Amino acid sequence: MRSRPYRLTLSMIVRNEADRYLSRMLKRHRHLIDNALIIDDGSTDNTVQVCAEALHDVPHSIIRNPVSRFAEEYRLRKQQWDETMRLEPDWILMLDADEVFEPSFDQDIEAILRQQIADALYFRLYDMWNDTCYREDDVWRAHSIYRPFLVRPRHGDTYTWKETNQHCGRFPAQIEHLSYACHPARIQHFGWALAEDRCAKYERYRCLDPDGTWGSMAQYESILDPDPLLLPWNE
Repeated sequence: MRSRPYRLTLSMIVRNEADRYLSRMLKRHRHLIDNALIIDDGSTDNTVQVCAEALHDVPHSIIRNPVSRFAEEYRLRKQQWDETMRLEPDWILMLDADEVFEPSFDQDIEAILRQQIADALYFRLYDMWNDTCYREDDVWRAHSIYRPFLVRPRHGDTYTWKETNQHCGRFPAQIEHLSYACHPARIQHFGWALAEDRCAKYERYRCLDPDGTWGSMAQYESILDPDPLLLPWNE
């Protein structure tokens, strides 16, 4: 942990991530953070142990939900936010267990946390379809939009949520009104990189959002496209 007048808290929700990208993700970012808040949402594998081992010398809290709450995602995200805010963080970095910043982010992190202009930093997320390529087509263009991942919260404010059972966003609605800056560092999202993960997510969305109430049916049906347009990831 560095000596500095502000703390960067990593905030995550995890569930059955032990054999996927979790260890790699935590080891990649652990040197950037001062502490971590992790919600384990009903894992039935050794996800909690992987977190504890990867963060063994980083202050962290792991809260275990005995049963998954993901079917009402906004309640789960609200729990994550409330528990993170109890740590009184100066900055919150909110990532999922399969998201990884490219190396260029490291050289700017100290300057980002010290500046007093932007209270939210926005980044582009690339949906990796394998280890070396990301997907880009009409319904897979997440990387064309900058989204908040790093926020300096205002303690004492009241926060509200988009109350949708899926796709509610990872931050409360008030974050959209903070002063912000867009940063060029990219985030690789490996949640779609394996065929078995794509099949599992397809079935999950068919179960949790069968009519596309919370998301896009066109995108759901495209998940299993056998020949999507892929572009190479270049550092």
